[in-house]
Amino acid sequence: MNRVIGIIPARKGSKRVHDKNFRDFAGKPLFSWVMEAALQASTLSDIALSTDHKGIIDFATLHYDKVICIERPEKFSMDDSPAIDYVNHTLGHFLEKYKKSFDVVVILQPSSPFTLAEDIDNTVNLLLKSGAETAVTVVRLDHMVHPVKMKTMGDQNRLHSFLEEENGRMSAEELPEIYVRNCSVYATRMETIRKNQVIGADCRGYIMPRERSLDINEMIDFDFAEYMALKKKTSNKIEDASSS
Repeated sequence: MNRVIGIIPARKGSKRVHDKNFRDFAGKPLFSWVMEAALQASTLSDIALSTDHKGIIDFATLHYDKVICIERPEKFSMDDSPAIDYVNHTLGHFLEKYKKSFDVVVILQPSSPFTLAEDIDNTVNLLLKSGAETAVTVVRLDHMVHPVKMKTMGDQNRLHSFLEEENGRMSAEELPEIYVRNCSVYATRMETIRKNQVIGADCRGYIMPRERSLDINEMIDFDFAEYMALKKKTSNKIEDASSS
């Protein structure tokens, strides 16, 4: 049986959204949303929280007793610190303190609050069944931002094709399907991690719907995502009231 560790990185620093990972999001800290999804996932044998934020550690210790909280050193918590640093730090902690090693590492981003347990499990199972080095969650690009429709602007506001000519292709049905990582779930085999790579050359994609693929980077993302979360809460309360 494969041993799979889920790592939730929730560092303190955030320039565009102050205290983003610990900021109240529809009634609980932002990082709590993906943590609760991780706790419901059947494929994760262990869950770790990697953070340099004391408030997050205190909250997680109080509310999530099945999660191992690991205090991340400042040198691994900088804006430009690569993900592989906190991954290796977390794996080293488990090996030294619990004598545990793993076959698969899963990174779960707290900036993707609508990630479900099924998204985690489906991504891990895709990795295991495919034999790939990595599996990640992706979302289909909206046709408005499709690369074929991208333009540069020249003199007198004249538009020019950036990558290729549109050739009259206006609707989504006329354009090839293109996907982008939605920054929610990354599942990678240990062989790839040992090469200091989070994403291997053979990478497979698990498609998540657009409404669950919101990635919070700026306040406008936060506000819109929280609006969607609160709207869903209200809708669920109305459904529960009508069915009782």
